[in-house]
Amino acid sequence: MGALADAFKNAFNWVSMPKFSISDIVEILLIAFLIYHLINWIQRTRAWYLVKGMIVLVLVWFVATFFEFTAILWIFRNAISVGIIAIFIIFQPELRTALEQLGQRNIVGFFGSGKNAGERFSDETREEIIAGVLAMAEVKTGALIVMEEKVSLEQFEKTGIALDSRVSSALLINIFEHNTPLHDGAVIVRGDRAMAATCILPVSDNMRLSKELGMRHRAGVGVSEVADCLTIIVSEENGKIALAQHGQLIRDVTENILRSKLIECQNKSAGARRRFRKEWNNNHEGQA
Repeated sequence: MGALADAFKNAFNWVSMPKFSISDIVEILLIAFLIYHLINWIQRTRAWYLVKGMIVLVLVWFVATFFEFTAILWIFRNAISVGIIAIFIIFQPELRTALEQLGQRNIVGFFGSGKNAGERFSDETREEIIAGVLAMAEVKTGALIVMEEKVSLEQFEKTGIALDSRVSSALLINIFEHNTPLHDGAVIVRGDRAMAATCILPVSDNMRLSKELGMRHRAGVGVSEVADCLTIIVSEENGKIALAQHGQLIRDVTENILRSKLIECQNKSAGARRRFRKEWNNNHEGQA
């Protein structure tokens, strides 16, 4: 038995638990904290799409290494330095914004949980948006409203005129009224505030979009391709409502569909969504 015990001891002699000191624990917690906030920042910016692309490139590199594709490996070795520089150039606005926010943030808030995971805007704001959109659709007033979700739209907000006003149907109707100074461009909504008007959005180059769609619809789809926002579009030609999300366009949207999408964008809990639908259906049946 003694020989058997010695054999096991020798076999697992290499297994040993590292000795932890208080400084090691603090260092691990700091690294975990930095990684957590880095991931949060990546998810709220276009850098998330960069990470996805880099994962694909890493998979390609593994395949090329396994099968010994010398030409592909040569390209990887020679392009990596240029690629790193290109990343800093392409994402310079996001990196600058991140550093500015880091400098403006107080230390207590920085150690907090980050962006509130609760509802993004109130029920009052949702109903005001619906009322304004329906009113503009009835009189064929063109409109473009972008509801910010997780990915920040500050870079597009800076292209317009700052408002920072409480969202109301009257405000939206007045902004998009024909021949007014603010009617051309998009309104960006963050939370319960209309942050800016006349904002310039990227135009989608998706060739599958209908040729009859104008620049307003293409801009609505374009911003939804680079951010996780919900874009509400009212056609000036026929007064029809459309929604753009994740690069997809939903046309001929009804009031019920618009309300349902805004509730999803509102980030309500599943229970709250069910309660609202029940209450709304009861009120609707009572008015019929």
